[in-house]
Amino acid sequence: MAFVGVLITVLGFVIAVLSVSLSSSVGGRMVVVLIGIAMSLIGIIGVINRAFLKTANWRR
Repeated sequence: MAFVGVLITVLGFVIAVLSVSLSSSVGGRMVVVLIGIAMSLIGIIGVINRAFLKTANWRR
């Protein structure tokens, strides 16, 4: 599950970086970058964090 979280995070980063070539307007780039940042945060906070909390030291 942590691997899926890393993939989601990297995909969000790639979307944010590719916003330069996807849109020529500033507003369009802003929307695409915000979508990429949101995907990265979902990958980090939502998926990777939950995967590591399942095997946390205080749960043993």
